[in-house]
Amino acid sequence: MKLTLRCRVALSFGLGLLVVTSVLAVATWNLASGSMLRQREASATRQAEVNVRLVERSLGSPGLGDLLNGLTAGPDSSILVLGPAGPVTAGRAVDPSRLPGGLVGHPPGTERITVDGLPVLAVARPLAGGSVYVELSGTRQLEGTLALLGAVLVAGTIGAALLGAALGSWASRRALKPLAELSSAAGRIAGGDLHARLPVQDDPDLAALAAKFNSTAQALERRALRDARFASDVSHELRSPLTTMVNAGAVLRRRGEHLPGTAGTALELLTTEVDRFARMVTDLLEISRADQTDDPRPEEIALDALVRNVIATRAPVPLALEPAVVLGDRRRLDRVVTNLLDNAERHAGGAVLVSVRVLGPRVRLEVEDAGPGVPERLREEIFERFARGTADRGDDTGSGLGLALVREHVHRLGGAVWVEDRSPRGARFVVEMVLRSSDG
Repeated sequence: MKLTLRCRVALSFGLGLLVVTSVLAVATWNLASGSMLRQREASATRQAEVNVRLVERSLGSPGLGDLLNGLTAGPDSSILVLGPAGPVTAGRAVDPSRLPGGLVGHPPGTERITVDGLPVLAVARPLAGGSVYVELSGTRQLEGTLALLGAVLVAGTIGAALLGAALGSWASRRALKPLAELSSAAGRIAGGDLHARLPVQDDPDLAALAAKFNSTAQALERRALRDARFASDVSHELRSPLTTMVNAGAVLRRRGEHLPGTAGTALELLTTEVDRFARMVTDLLEISRADQTDDPRPEEIALDALVRNVIATRAPVPLALEPAVVLGDRRRLDRVVTNLLDNAERHAGGAVLVSVRVLGPRVRLEVEDAGPGVPERLREEIFERFARGTADRGDDTGSGLGLALVREHVHRLGGAVWVEDRSPRGARFVVEMVLRSSDG
């Protein structure tokens, strides 16, 4: 899975700070730990050399043990005098055989070792007569300080990496905000909102982009309005002669039985095409009206009651209506229901069920038919303008604008429309909208 640009920027910031703080942490650790160890070794060495001069004066005397006990620095410290007469020890008991042979056999020397599980700093110095003075100083406190320092440095490194990632996310979000606004505006234009524009940008680098986008959107809006106005003007000009033709066709249709053979057939074809032409002009007027006018203030509409009112003016259809209130334009909703019912009559012999169902925060209007159904490859195409029927979906007598108007109106109402299979046969046209309330 490819990471988004925002994630990549955040990770880059985080990794960059991780590398920088890791280098600084390692350098700090080496400098601090080295300095502390050197100071500890220097202090232990100075103390051991002072003690060696005192011990040399008491070698072979009975009070050597008491002297060594007085020189012991603490509970974790030990002093050993290893000579031909045997070892003399003071402080924490330590087996001389546990000491490193190189340190004891070849003094002087200083070495960090662990004796009986306790970290110590061993300092060895030669004494007269072949004896060796060994002083063990506990470094448990120093080891704890170094461990704390290491934990602080690790935590600081991790914290800096997280801070860098957060900083990168914040910076990328601010940097990509104009692109998000551009994407939102482009999506609104693609959805039919030709008034969408980008806000004026203060950044000189972005001001030119916003101005160019807004001028392009304005040109697109002017062109769409010009095309819609042209279609509206043409449709209006055609309405008068079409009305005359439709009325004349109705008169001729009533006298059609008096026309023999091919003349009657020609008359039937002519009146059918005139009726279809009239429907197309009506739909073109509806589309041009939708393209040129803004939506009125939305109102609360009882969808179940609206469906009932539309069905009351048509042939009876089985209903399954749940109380549902939506926010929208009554004229658009009325046209959506009417066009879906007309589509079912024209292509599938009529609707077999109209239902309104509440599904959580959404409400669905469904118009079902028992026709041949809609092939999957055409389920998007039938909502395009002038997609008039198919070989799989009945006749070709429609204007090809009814379902396009349905989609236009539904999108303006903030909903979605699609078609799906109905069992055992037929199609189900679904309109889904946001539920306002289910009180009816």
